[in-house]
Amino acid sequence: MKSTVTAKTVDEAKAKLCQEFGVPAEEITFTVLEEPKKGLFGMKGEARVEGEYVKPETKADIAARYVTDIMVAMGYVKPTITITETEEGAVLDLSGEGVDGIIGRRGETIDSLQYLASLACNKQDKEFYRITLDCDGFRARRKVQLEELAKKMAEKAKRTGRTMSLEPMNPYERRIIHAAVAEVEGCTSRSVGEDPYRKVLISSTERRPYNNGGNRRYNNNGRNDRRDGNRNGGYRKNGGRRREDFKARSLDISSSFEKDYKKPKPEDDMGNTGLYSKIEF
Repeated sequence: MKSTVTAKTVDEAKAKLCQEFGVPAEEITFTVLEEPKKGLFGMKGEARVEGEYVKPETKADIAARYVTDIMVAMGYVKPTITITETEEGAVLDLSGEGVDGIIGRRGETIDSLQYLASLACNKQDKEFYRITLDCDGFRARRKVQLEELAKKMAEKAKRTGRTMSLEPMNPYERRIIHAAVAEVEGCTSRSVGEDPYRKVLISSTERRPYNNGGNRRYNNNGRNDRRDGNRNGGYRKNGGRRREDFKARSLDISSSFEKDYKKPKPEDDMGNTGLYSKIEF
């Protein structure tokens, strides 16, 4: 940005340039084109000074230039990038013919480009500047999808009592999941694993009542009606006969050693063969 002004003195001309650019004199390069000439009765003429101000490139500008260079190298038409400043950084909205192809499957390509642009603009100093890339309203649509997924998985976790595991996501998408689960009563979420495989687990905080098979019914005293009916002489599906009609079978409670000891031996029957009872000639 260049500008030329005139004034009675060089200093006045420089002051005008500072006011015009809105920056201090240290950031402007001055070139004195003409100075007032000394005359018999003092200074004659005016001073003419040219000033040049180069606006320093911000981190958002660095990221935008990096994204443009990468997309052009990939064969895309040079995109139009609209920069919107935020509290933590800036959102770079890409537009142009065919640039929506940079989104990729589930936003994987645009997320990768966003990560590289963030590295490119943050390598100058240690102060982190968050860069978010968007294209054709993709971020808004993805947010709605993630919120619906989070609520669906939270309800399933409450219904089944099991912990639901989602696919690995980047930190931005995990924050959307956590915020959506927090709105579902009786559910909680946490992140596990290491990037890039870090994922969200959704669990229920409600205790499920114990259901022993789900088929037994209990009376007012908390006792099993089916069991009580059998104890009181109820019927079972076995020919319509009562339990007391069956005779109890005798149970053999002897130990295995006793069984082996009482088992007949081969030599016990040898006395009946006549081989050793007497000697026959």
